[in-house]
Amino acid sequence: MVISRIDPQLVLSHKFDQNELFYCERDVAIYALGVGACGADAVDSKELHFVYHKDGQPFIKVLPTFVSLFPFKKSNGLGLVDVSGLHHDPSLLLHGQQYIEIYKPIPSSSTIVNKISVAGLHDKGKAAILELETTSYLKETGEKLCMNRSTVFLRGAGGFSDSSKPFSYSNYPANQIFRFSIPKSEPTLFYEDRTQSSQALLYRLSGDYNPLHSDPTIAQIAGFNRPIQHGLCTLGFAIRAVIKCFCNGEPTAIKNIFGRFLLHVFPGETLITQMWLQPPRVIYETKVKERNRAVLSGYVEIKNIPSSF
Repeated sequence: MVISRIDPQLVLSHKFDQNELFYCERDVAIYALGVGACGADAVDSKELHFVYHKDGQPFIKVLPTFVSLFPFKKSNGLGLVDVSGLHHDPSLLLHGQQYIEIYKPIPSSSTIVNKISVAGLHDKGKAAILELETTSYLKETGEKLCMNRSTVFLRGAGGFSDSSKPFSYSNYPANQIFRFSIPKSEPTLFYEDRTQSSQALLYRLSGDYNPLHSDPTIAQIAGFNRPIQHGLCTLGFAIRAVIKCFCNGEPTAIKNIFGRFLLHVFPGETLITQMWLQPPRVIYETKVKERNRAVLSGYVEIKNIPSSF
């Protein structure tokens, strides 16, 4: 068992190595299939362009949540590789939230340069919250493409500061994240999507090889009776539903995305995403139909809401 220890000054002063990531059209298409694109209808007119284009693969479109892969491609899944002053038990780590900003249309193939920094650190007593920010640039032009902020809960790692004045640091504006609540009214729209029993095995081909999502023994050690679906896979399902329902399948309409992970999903379960239009945003909540439990909630900011709404 790893004894968790945090030195906040060392964590905040840690310098991450800049890294490069190349992806191609094949990676984009595999990701889209991994988050359910064309899963119910192989010729869906609002989704086929994520995996196929009549003029060739360079013209396929990219789901905005594809960029959620960028921070984790060269790490153990959440970017926590040898962070100075941070000692924790990886088995007690939970991915709590994901925030994404999209600055430019995402190319179907590119080389990306990632710059990573600690955006927040908070002592919550029994747990610590660490926020890692990854800003991604197009290598060829140097233009800023997107930003991911991943919020990680480190259970058992809190208590590293005075309990009367617990340590809390953030380097971004407090109002950058829209404070939302799930409306009590009927949703504007809802979308039902059944995941496949092999969904996690397909999604892992996009680079997250955590055995929790594929190995029954590891899943049982973690307290699950079978492997669970990746949280970012479920986020991909939900945002794809928003794009299909409110953007006519056009991914470049998305400006930013926020998702809060609430509960696990087992591959093969049915996801119902309820959506409430509150321009310029769509508030959403995704539930597992079979258990009637909310597993994900958040919002999507859209550049232009269609006049039909």
